[in-house]
Amino acid sequence: MTMHFPTKAVILAAGSGSRLRPLTDLRPKPLVEVNGTSILHNALRNLEALGVDDVTIVVGYRKDAIQYSCGTRFGNIAISYVESNVFDQTGSAYSLWLARDALLSGDTYLLEGDVFFEAQALRELALSPAPNAAAVAPFDAAMEGSAVVLSDEGFISEVRLKQTAENLVVPGPALFKTMNLLRLSATALRGVIVPVLNDMIRSGAAKAYTEELLGHLIDRHGLQLAAVRCDELRWYEIDNADDLRIAEGIFADAVGRSSGGPLEAEAARSNHDDPSIV
Repeated sequence: MTMHFPTKAVILAAGSGSRLRPLTDLRPKPLVEVNGTSILHNALRNLEALGVDDVTIVVGYRKDAIQYSCGTRFGNIAISYVESNVFDQTGSAYSLWLARDALLSGDTYLLEGDVFFEAQALRELALSPAPNAAAVAPFDAAMEGSAVVLSDEGFISEVRLKQTAENLVVPGPALFKTMNLLRLSATALRGVIVPVLNDMIRSGAAKAYTEELLGHLIDRHGLQLAAVRCDELRWYEIDNADDLRIAEGIFADAVGRSSGGPLEAEAARSNHDDPSIV
């Protein structure tokens, strides 16, 4: 079985998280905690468990809080930062474009800083034989946002934006939620993804989201993005207070995996971590 274990990752963490206020009045959304562990620290811990040792974080809103919380190292991971000065005027695709140099350096995990997940999701991505893969799960009535349709061969054939529970009752193909976790190959990044991203930003589409970029790559440029089904795994995308409550319920009995582990404690000690300080 072909396995792909990138040692690099890019995390998009520049947004203001306005829908999570007042929790995000003094801290960025990636530092909001689920049962005592921040979304960002959970992602870093899971990346380290898969052998990732080089992470680039795109920061913007309350960037100092993230830099203070994570420092330049988190466990065995070396961390670098790319800053967006226009995070309040741009979408996630622009943040991704700012990290294009990191994307060109090799196979890469791409994460958005609003998803709390267990490490097995990254393992499933690594085990996929496809060069490029995205974690997905069934779209249910509690979800909203981007969704995808899968081909019979298990690839993402269509990206649909702004989906809600109402879209589930309309006759049509099954919908799956993108988990904001991807594994992208160096070949695809250098040959098509970064060039298309460059064209998108130059054309003025600075407010586009990553999902729009992926849809464009699939529709117009033939990107084959395998859908890795993570139906039984614990995860949740956190955009508002209701999402946070759901995530805390999902991970309530997963203390060892979602909060307070040895690496988390060591990272906190080494970085003097207190995410409430900005």
